[in-house]
Order: sequence, then structure tokens, then C-alpha cells
Amino acid sequence: MEEEQDNSASSFNGRLDKFQYTTKRVDTGFDRSISITTTKSTRALRSSSKRSSTETESSNLPQSSQLAKRRRASSKYADPSKYAHLEHLKDILEPNLICVFVGFNPGVRTAAEGHAYAHPSNLFWRLLHSSGLTDRRCKPEEDRDLPRLYAMGNTNLVSRPTKDTAELSKAEMAAGTPVLEEKIRKYKPEAVCIVGKSIWESIWRYRYGRNLKPSEFKYGWQDEKENMGKTDALEIDAEGEAWQGAKVFVTTSTSGLAASLKPAEKEAIWRPFGDWVNERRAERIRQTESNIS
Repeated sequence: MEEEQDNSASSFNGRLDKFQYTTKRVDTGFDRSISITTTKSTRALRSSSKRSSTETESSNLPQSSQLAKRRRASSKYADPSKYAHLEHLKDILEPNLICVFVGFNPGVRTAAEGHAYAHPSNLFWRLLHSSGLTDRRCKPEEDRDLPRLYAMGNTNLVSRPTKDTAELSKAEMAAGTPVLEEKIRKYKPEAVCIVGKSIWESIWRYRYGRNLKPSEFKYGWQDEKENMGKTDALEIDAEGEAWQGAKVFVTTSTSGLAASLKPAEKEAIWRPFGDWVNERRAERIRQTESNIS
């Protein structure tokens, strides 16, 4: 066996065969003596075989799956003309609301249907119910009834729809904060619920001119100095009292793409806000009954 290996290795064809690492060669196998004496070459063959296998598997994927992967990887800024055929989602705002939810911007499905958080994978309506903010699981088509039924409203940091936030420019994100502040100042809700960490990070960058440090971020109620809509001028709320701005509660994103937290973990973060809103509703009812009597 050793003699056959030496003769083969000394010939031109033998030396050439040593470096022809193809899938066919792997399938038929080398003889044992060559495997032992060409360790580095064998390792290279194995590595090449793995790469070849991966490429083969990738090429066997349906064309639609490959396209979807490329699209996700190449998602960048989209000019407003790309979604000019879609209408902007209408704000659900009016005076004397207990809270207003703030999303980043409408998705394509939401804009097409004209109702907040309309994509089936979005957890917004489910979390509203499970956290106690609503007494049942509402449908996106009922979004306009939020003020009447639950004293809640909805708006977004950026009004124009896109497939995802990567298609927005930094300038658009920055410009959204003063517009949002003005909306809150006009309608004066008791609280603002920021639906996603990235929204709060964008607001923070506008306010302080720098990124939010990990040590500075927390879910839940923010410090009073972070209240939204407040100004140096004296503002009066719906009850005739001095208005100090809307309290800010930051909760998790409800997007189906935001999978860093499990649904139960998201619900645990949402729950304190649901408890607070329910307390405020009960207080309003007691106050109304007291005024009637």
C-alpha cells in the first residue's frame, strides 16, 4: 500500500489529483494511505465540502425566500415617493384623554388599512387587553373608538408610512419630536405611553443631542423632568389646574419583528401602565358621580 502511494504521489497526475477537491471526489472517497499522509489537504477538503454543501442548500431554497433574505439585509432609507400612494394614518387625539400611545411610524399594512397596528403579527391590541388597558381584545378597526370607550388615543413620532424604521432618515426622526411635543401640548393627556425603546431613544437624541446610555434607560415611568408637552409658560389642564406636561411611560415595542423579549416579558412591562390607567378611570368615575350627587 505504501509503495502504491509513493508511485502515485511522484506522478504528475497524482500530484494533480491531490488538489482536486470536488464533491464527486468526496463521495467516492480517497484510499486510507492518502488520507493519513495528506492531513492538511484532507482538512481543506472537508472545509471545502462544508462550504459546497451550504451553497447547495442555499441554491435549493425557493426563489421567494432568497429574495426575502436579500430584501431584509438591504433595507435602507426609502424616498417618500416610494409610499406616496399610501395615506398617512390619522391621529386619534382629543382633549382630556388619560393617555396617548406613541408609535414610531405606520407600517405599510397599517397605512393601507387605515387603522393603527393593523398587521396580524403586531401584539398591540393583544397587550392592551392582557395588561388591563381594555376589557376585551379590540380589533384595529375599533381604533377610533379608543377615546370614547377607554379615554385613550394614538399618534406616531413620524407620520409617513414605511416598511420599517430603517427606511426613515435621521432628519425625519429628529423632526418628529417637536411635532409630537406640540400635539401633546395641544391636547394635554395625563400620560404618554412610548411604544418601543427606539422611539424614546430618538426623542432623547433630539432633547439632549446625544445617544441614550444603557445606564440611563429604563422601562416604565420616566423622571418628571422628562414630561412631554410642557413649556415655561403656565398651562391649564381640562380640570382647570396647572399642567406640568404629560407623564411618560416607556414600554416595549409591539412589532412582530421585535423578538428580544418574550410575550410574557412584554406583558409584565405593560402591566403597571394598565393598572395606573384603570386607577385613573376609576377616579374619574368617582369624581363624576360626586359632581352629580
